[in-house]
Amino acid sequence: MRWENLTGESGHGRAGTALFGADAVTTRTFDTPEFRGITFHEVRARSVLNRVPGASRMPFEWTVNPYRGCTHACVYCFARKTHSYLDLDTGIGFDTQIVVKVNAPEVLRRQLASRRWQGDHVAMGTNVDCYQRAEGRYRLMPGIIGALTEHANPFSILTKGTLILRDLDLLVRAAEVTDVGISVSVGFLDTELWRTVEPGTPAPERRLDVVRTLGEHGIGCGVLMAPVIPFLSDHPAQLRATVRAVAEAGATSVTPLTLHLRPGAREWFMAWLGRHHPHLVRRYERLYAEGAYAPRWYQRRITRQVHELAQEYGIGPTHAGPARRIRPAQPAGVPEPTQLTLL
Repeated sequence: MRWENLTGESGHGRAGTALFGADAVTTRTFDTPEFRGITFHEVRARSVLNRVPGASRMPFEWTVNPYRGCTHACVYCFARKTHSYLDLDTGIGFDTQIVVKVNAPEVLRRQLASRRWQGDHVAMGTNVDCYQRAEGRYRLMPGIIGALTEHANPFSILTKGTLILRDLDLLVRAAEVTDVGISVSVGFLDTELWRTVEPGTPAPERRLDVVRTLGEHGIGCGVLMAPVIPFLSDHPAQLRATVRAVAEAGATSVTPLTLHLRPGAREWFMAWLGRHHPHLVRRYERLYAEGAYAPRWYQRRITRQVHELAQEYGIGPTHAGPARRIRPAQPAGVPEPTQLTLL
């Protein structure tokens, strides 16, 4: 695998600096039911604060990703492409070959203490889930949250994992000294669809329990209703049921994102679609004929329906995140995307 070649030149760390060297990699397997068939590549990272590329429309500038690859095994995950940077397979390899930055908490603590660090917001869970199954063994997030809390550094977490409740006390403590934002991803309630499209994740109802529990402890939690999957989870009755459940869980907001299919994810998702819903293949080919995103008219329709339902069920409006300090101008003639790409 190309450990030495993985540098920050494409926005994955400091420009020209390898994130870790081949001599710093230890490969392990664990013969336990929850990790059977999964290989962990433990690395000692040189940097864990990753700067978001300037052209991104994300409302944050820095991320921390203690893992690469994800046992959630969501067939649509846009981060699948990142495994190709290591010469790893973007299909089953993404689900079963997990890179673990075992020294992430201490590296983060050192970087936060640097005079060059300005205390910017740090987002987590925006590439792969920091509370995926591996976190139960490696326990990196307590140290990461602790480091951010020590420096009163604002941060946010996006997750599909119920394991975040393990760190509830740490999150409550962090919220006393800095801004903490938590979002849980729940795109739909359909149990059959969940079992096939997100096979390694907790059930949607369990994720909504996380929203409820965080709220009961004074931590407001929004829901990223993502992805809304065309022809499978976008019927008005399905959208209504999901928004109603989100409201009942006490979510502070609900933000819909329709499915997008980047290279790497697109091939894997379409293969899944051909196996489970072959009658939809041609419809998807037409809907996504222009690229990774569904047409704007479709995105706007879903957004309008969800926002109307949210208002009906008493969920407050969503708010844009803080503006980034650096926002390069969009090249002339290039249409601006209408959708964020968290999932």
